[in-house]
Amino acid sequence: MKISIILPDLRGGGAERLHVNLAKEWIKHGYLVEFFLMKKQGELLSILTNKSKVLSPEVDRIRNFVLPIRKYLRINKPDIVLSAMWPMTSITTLAWILSGKKGKLFLSDHVILGISAVNELFLPYRLVGLSLKVTYPFATGIIAVSRSVRSDLCDLGSLSPNRVKIIYNPAAIGIDPTRESQDVQKKIWGKCDYHIISVGRLKFEKDYETLIRAFYIVSKEIDAKLIILGDGSMRGNLERLIYKLDLKNKVILPGFVMDPYTWYRSADIFVLSSLWEGFGNVIVEALECGIPVVSTNCPGGPAEILDNGRYGSLVPVGDYQTLANTIVKDLRKDHNSNALKERAKSFSLPIIANQYLDYFIESSN
Repeated sequence: MKISIILPDLRGGGAERLHVNLAKEWIKHGYLVEFFLMKKQGELLSILTNKSKVLSPEVDRIRNFVLPIRKYLRINKPDIVLSAMWPMTSITTLAWILSGKKGKLFLSDHVILGISAVNELFLPYRLVGLSLKVTYPFATGIIAVSRSVRSDLCDLGSLSPNRVKIIYNPAAIGIDPTRESQDVQKKIWGKCDYHIISVGRLKFEKDYETLIRAFYIVSKEIDAKLIILGDGSMRGNLERLIYKLDLKNKVILPGFVMDPYTWYRSADIFVLSSLWEGFGNVIVEALECGIPVVSTNCPGGPAEILDNGRYGSLVPVGDYQTLANTIVKDLRKDHNSNALKERAKSFSLPIIANQYLDYFIESSN
């Protein structure tokens, strides 16, 4: 079976990392996997296996990607076409139709479009919905990474829930989470009693401003440091807030890190402060390392991953006082690391990769 994955690029986001990991797992089991990208760029290119071909027409605008996709599908004739992240999904569907429907088409969405398209892309809600209604019914199969994402797709695109398959994102990024991390701990954390970590792009919806304000309260009560791994458009704003609150020696922004596992394992607690999430891969990664999680009870996957609070604490969105109180409380209580690791096994890469393959096969028959 030949699988073609169509994406904008391979920058270090959760959806991009997911597809790189799926490709590596499928290749291990003898499947042919190719990436067809708008631009051959991104940090994750470096961790792709050399058995995975990467092709790109190097176009800057998504509307200019339709004809290259059509040509690629006609020449390469994949069995499975997997495209993710609207509007790439709708563009790929159009190109797939123009190609004569070469292969079986699967569309995957990782965010709550009804929120992100309006708040992040500043697009009218009805316009997004119209594009889904026009293109998504043609797909062989549609994948959502959480119940919230499925519900959003069905509302926006007038789709039946039976048309949308929920497949959660896998945890592992292909790096051993048990590797030693003492050097990282000593060098980065320095001398403090508690280590708090968050991981994700520095974007509006991650609401790191609330996390930093919560940490300001935390730092008045306990000796702690906060490290936020990731990069993005909000870095300047966050740096100014850190300076304003006089936290420059206590809040550190190291940027994007290829291997976050050493950082997770050197932390005492993981915090997610998002306004919304499609899934929340980073929560699973933290659980995989056995560290406790505090997350906002935002629209999306966090409550599903944490089983409504059974495997971590959920707090209201944007409430930095409650977030601060919960962080301090959870740092001071004992946690069952083995139970957290067991929970993460539900999202293991081999299990999720097989769920995709099973869905490809059953939907194609």
